Amino acid sequence: MSQKTIKSKQKVGVGFGKFAKGGTVKIASTENCVIYTRVSTKEQAEGNLSLGTQKKACEMYAIKNGYNILSCFGGTYESAASDERKEFKKLIEYCKKQKLSSLKIVVYSLDRFSRTGDNAIWLSRQLRDLGIQIVSVTQPIDTNNPAGVLQQNILFLFSQYDNDLRRQKTIAGMKEKLLQGVWPCGAPMGYDNITINGQKSIAINEKGRLLRKAFIWKANEGITMVEIIKRLENQGLKVSHQRMSEILENPFYCGMLSHSLLEGEMVEGKHEKLISKELFLKANQEKAKIPSGYKANMLNESLPLKLFIKCDNCKENLRGYIVKSKNLYYYKCDNGSTCSCNVSAKKLHSLFETIIDEVTLHEDYVDLYKLQLRKIYTTLNTEREEHLSQYKLKSKELEEKIERLEERFINEEIKADLYEKFSLKFRKEREEMDAYVNMTTFSTSNLEKYISRSADYLMELPSMWTSSDYKDKQKLQFSIFPKGFTIPRKLTNLEP
Repeated sequence: MSQKTIKSKQKVGVGFGKFAKGGTVKIASTENCVIYTRVSTKEQAEGNLSLGTQKKACEMYAIKNGYNILSCFGGTYESAASDERKEFKKLIEYCKKQKLSSLKIVVYSLDRFSRTGDNAIWLSRQLRDLGIQIVSVTQPIDTNNPAGVLQQNILFLFSQYDNDLRRQKTIAGMKEKLLQGVWPCGAPMGYDNITINGQKSIAINEKGRLLRKAFIWKANEGITMVEIIKRLENQGLKVSHQRMSEILENPFYCGMLSHSLLEGEMVEGKHEKLISKELFLKANQEKAKIPSGYKANMLNESLPLKLFIKCDNCKENLRGYIVKSKNLYYYKCDNGSTCSCNVSAKKLHSLFETIIDEVTLHEDYVDLYKLQLRKIYTTLNTEREEHLSQYKLKSKELEEKIERLEERFINEEIKADLYEKFSLKFRKEREEMDAYVNMTTFSTSNLEKYISRSADYLMELPSMWTSSDYKDKQKLQFSIFPKGFTIPRKLTNLEP
């Protein structure tokens, strides 16, 4: 090296330091790094050793390269399709706060860091400007030069491309399942995702049985959403107003599938129906009658036939009002501007009591009525009995598997760890099946009790109706005459 070159490397004269550009940087004696690990789903986090493998590989890489590990992030499931991840954001914020001249983010592979393609490229550049480099254990790339940066950016783009391909295949698979009548998403409220003999299915649970009542109340009684929510809460099920509205409008409950992937089409589902299509449509017709934000006085004890009787002329429901000067109640149709149907509440109630008396069960027909109810119950519960048989069969098969497993363990054919693993799995599945059996089983003694009680009620219909409050009168009316009644212009009789 020439004398001239040596002199050029020496410090310039004293007093010129203040003219030098660029701040003084904090130079670390050793390279510092942080480790980030992740998997995409909860099942991956709980069911395999990927997170542990990633962390171990990253730690070994750091030790091999002499890196000082400052902290570890991740260790859980986060989708790399978005950079709005809790652990990921903590990682980035931590790195930016260190303000070191050099810092490495060590990941097992670049797709563990991000699968957002162009956004990952932008973020990696922002980090490099801060002296922070992304280092992959399985894809060693030197990003201190343009060629290395280009190579890393290409890998980021390929990760996004791979993600987009997976998404495309997933969507195509979901659409195919929907067209076959199979729901590919999580079960809605009132249903459970179950597996029977290796086949995935969706079954009605206890919440579903309560939600069935909500549809019946809406369709037959026309009560408000507030009243439905209150009744459900009294029976142990809390549902928000918005959620309840979504449930009533979801055709899944009547066996129909509706999804954005079907592009406006409806498909008959293969899952167990909670209610009939007729009940679903009727409930939504009633729901549409009361606009949002409108307070209807539904519970006037003096007007129990509201929403139950329609005008024969305009086909609208009758509503009630009071003539305050006479303190008398009247019914009139909703379409008052074009129809003049108007009748005294006292007169209409008297006529309705006559009709109830005509349908009251006579003592001579009680045995015949009970026999018919038993036949109806048997017919309607055929499907339930089929499910019950499947649950019992599966429970028995699991019990046999547990017994065989215990026998093999006693005979030292399998080790303790395998025995514990599969014993726990089989017992958990059997408990699930037994729970479904208990939910589905309906004792014959209870059936007879309900049949006898319904016969007693039908023999006392007139007195029951007159002595009941508004809610019970509505229940009684709609249980006997589900479609209500039509009132002619000249009030001489009512027509169902």
